[in-house]
Amino acid sequence: MRGLHGFDLARIVNSPPSHGFSRRAFLKAVAGTGIAAASANLLPLTSLASTGSSVTEILTIAAIAERLAVTFYTNGIMNAARLRLNSRRMLDELKAFAIEEQIHHNFFVAAGADSATVEQFTEFSFPHGLSTFTDLRLFLETQQQLEGVFDAAFIAAVFEFADAGRPELARIAAMVAMIEEGHRAVGRRLGFERGLRDLAPAEEQAFAPQLIRSVSDAPQVVAEAGYLSPEPGNSFTYTPIDFDDPEYASVYDRIEYTEPFVAS
Repeated sequence: MRGLHGFDLARIVNSPPSHGFSRRAFLKAVAGTGIAAASANLLPLTSLASTGSSVTEILTIAAIAERLAVTFYTNGIMNAARLRLNSRRMLDELKAFAIEEQIHHNFFVAAGADSATVEQFTEFSFPHGLSTFTDLRLFLETQQQLEGVFDAAFIAAVFEFADAGRPELARIAAMVAMIEEGHRAVGRRLGFERGLRDLAPAEEQAFAPQLIRSVSDAPQVVAEAGYLSPEPGNSFTYTPIDFDDPEYASVYDRIEYTEPFVAS
């Protein structure tokens, strides 16, 4: 059984940030949607929103973010027909994204995230509620925003891990950031294919910007965007993916580098 963990951390581990950016401007920058800030309940993350990010804080925030991502993609999969993303190719892409986010989550938990805090996050909300999974434009706008936040946070994590004397984790944060950006690129392509050509044009950037000062700023950004305020009618449950589940097993088997890899 592949299970949910199984990382050989000993083997894996041994093999200044940009200026501040307003949260509202950040949300517009990563998605171009200008979603209004929500009146958000920060839940246990209030204890993590400090001026700096310890290694444990970064791993904890990352694990929670990956739970949010898994919740987003699994709900997209369940509603693929309504989103017109139910061709075999598109559905497999969504499943691959969900699996990759689950793999990231499992790594961050195994690497030292505060499990007690992570486990409190079983319900999430979305800025557009149920419409997120019935309207393709809203689904892809949400995807672009979420993956954009993750990109920025992992860029910040690279610096903060290195600054904390953990270059092996900095390298893994870079690996994860590249995968998250790949998800955004596929989302833009899906929008183009479905005629939503104004949704997210091709990027015109030579450097991916770090649009938050620190990983510890990310929870507030995500909360203000409306992802951490579950309530009746806008509450979505995180369900971990079992890689042996027939729904996902064939896609999992095609994913390469399910553990961090560094050439010897």
